[in-house]
Amino acid sequence: MSSILRAAAVYLVLLAVFRVAGKRTLNDMTTFDLVLLLIMSEAVQQALVDVDNSMTNALLLVTTLVGIDILLSVLKHRFPSFGRALDGRPVVLVRDGHLREHVAAKERVDEEDVLSSARSAHGLERMEQIKDAVLEPGGQISIIPREPRR
Repeated sequence: MSSILRAAAVYLVLLAVFRVAGKRTLNDMTTFDLVLLLIMSEAVQQALVDVDNSMTNALLLVTTLVGIDILLSVLKHRFPSFGRALDGRPVVLVRDGHLREHVAAKERVDEEDVLSSARSAHGLERMEQIKDAVLEPGGQISIIPREPRR
């Protein structure tokens, strides 16, 4: 039972940490971010396993973590407001070609992040070519190009 409680506690703390860290953190991982993630996994592994290194405990931990993940996805599906609280909402970063700087700063996104998404998705090179840009709950930036002038 203590393994299940430890797994649930670690899951919830990691969920909170990554929620606070922001959407862009997981979307644009650098080499250092990967190393940090590996260090975190080693630290968390020690907290999960404690002194029980048995196969049974490992399978119990995996089952608990996956079970919590499934439970949360069911709750998000059944209660959309719970999903929005857990995952966040889409945020408009660019409106009519202008970066909403206060919103971008809050989300830790800069103009170059938006332009990078615009280039890769639509081949756009300037902010004026973007009608809207939305930071999605998953961390990707959706670009809506401005209609070409006739």
